[in-house]
Amino acid sequence: MPDLFAAIDEGRIEAIGPRACVLRGFALAQADALAAAVVDVARAAPFRHLVTPGGYTMSVAMTNCGALGWIADRRGYRYAAVDPQTGRPWPAMPPVFAHLAGTAAAAAGFAGFAPDACLINRYQPGTRLSLHQDRDERDYAAPIVSVSLGMDAVFLFGGLARSDTPAKVPLRHGDVVVWGGEDRLRFHGVLPLRDDPHPQLGSQRINLTFRKAA
Repeated sequence: MPDLFAAIDEGRIEAIGPRACVLRGFALAQADALAAAVVDVARAAPFRHLVTPGGYTMSVAMTNCGALGWIADRRGYRYAAVDPQTGRPWPAMPPVFAHLAGTAAAAAGFAGFAPDACLINRYQPGTRLSLHQDRDERDYAAPIVSVSLGMDAVFLFGGLARSDTPAKVPLRHGDVVVWGGEDRLRFHGVLPLRDDPHPQLGSQRINLTFRKAA
């Protein structure tokens, strides 16, 4: 595979769809605070590997914060106010999370975004995320805001059908992807991660996905 990361410039907006873009390096200034907040969230709601309705155990470890958390089990995919693993409400969304999500959305043309859910994914070398749509939310008026921390990844951004060939979008530490409007239901995923440790976070990638679920 050619080096998709060679020509990335920080601080620019890169369109990947009519209402979708990558904000290069947008989260860099807050990256340390975001990573520290992830540790705090995981103390209260530990990372876990969810099982899909079909019985497949996801390779990516997950947890949540905010008023609602996304979960999967044999009964299906849905949002819940209580962590089924602890029996307690999900940890509150850290202010640094909410602020970054709102400012990133506004920079991408979606003013007033106020997420009530943040799904936190932890990728390790070799883990991947299959093409899927984010469609468990009550409506699709709000955008999705996705923040990358740690190891480089290749984001797959497809079309409105699973069979559409996705674009391969390289993502680095501090990049933020925002998509909404006519792009809101596009299929997306992540290629298996190469083991190229990040100087601060090591052999992992943390992804924060902000959504308006209710």
